[in-house]
Amino acid sequence: MQSETTGVAGGTVATDETDRLIASDKVEGTAVYNRAGDRLGTVYNFMVDKYSGQVAYAVMSFGGFLGIGESYHPLPWKVLTYDTRQGGYVVDLDRSRLEGAPSYTSSTLPNWSDQSYRRGIDEYYGVPPYPGI
Repeated sequence: MQSETTGVAGGTVATDETDRLIASDKVEGTAVYNRAGDRLGTVYNFMVDKYSGQVAYAVMSFGGFLGIGESYHPLPWKVLTYDTRQGGYVVDLDRSRLEGAPSYTSSTLPNWSDQSYRRGIDEYYGVPPYPGI
């Protein structure tokens, strides 16, 4: 896939995606499915390690209507796989397991600085702790 570009002073800036890279604004809003093909939610945002530049967690929005009653589920980036056929990310997780997963709402924001919070996410999904925890 060819990257779209926008002209700026002194050159161009990629605004879309290539076969390996994608602009962050295109990831936000991307559907998240389980292995059965059920749509679980969408990528709301992601948490990026400031020092390594690696994405540590994708925060998936789940449920609600027009932002009311919506919950947010942080998923270790390692548990997501992009599926070109579905045009979204796939996670090995069913709805009942998701409902018991670490989550928060707009009125109960997490403390991302708390290492035990991040460790709890990683343990729930059975992945090694994110480096730096």
